[in-house]
Amino acid sequence: MDNSATASVSSFQTIAVLVLFIAVMAVLPWLLRRWQQRQMVARGGQGVQTQVLSTVALSPGQRIVVVEVGQGGHSTRLVLGVTAQNIHCLHVLGSAAPAGAADVAAASSASFAGAMEQLQQASSQPAASTHP
Repeated sequence: MDNSATASVSSFQTIAVLVLFIAVMAVLPWLLRRWQQRQMVARGGQGVQTQVLSTVALSPGQRIVVVEVGQGGHSTRLVLGVTAQNIHCLHVLGSAAPAGAADVAAASSASFAGAMEQLQQASSQPAASTHP
């Protein structure tokens, strides 16, 4: 009977250690994330605030995206070309007067559409000859 009791206690200890190990592995990512957030706050900020203001699809795999990075007077708007393989910064806009997100999105897409229309018109017109 002593052997079976010892075997029972040994298997219980093995199962308890296994459950404890699994619990530690499940809690470890959460603890790491909390530690990183505390480190970021200790450095003086909540991180960089980003917001997508507008998106224009050029083709199934290509888009133009206007993103606002930062907040308040320290914000910058980036015009990004996004494909499946990479992201290119096409233009950097300075900070703008505060506006609602819907107003900004409408103005950004309208100005982009106007700029694209002007470029298409300019490229479709025959080039003027400089020689008589």
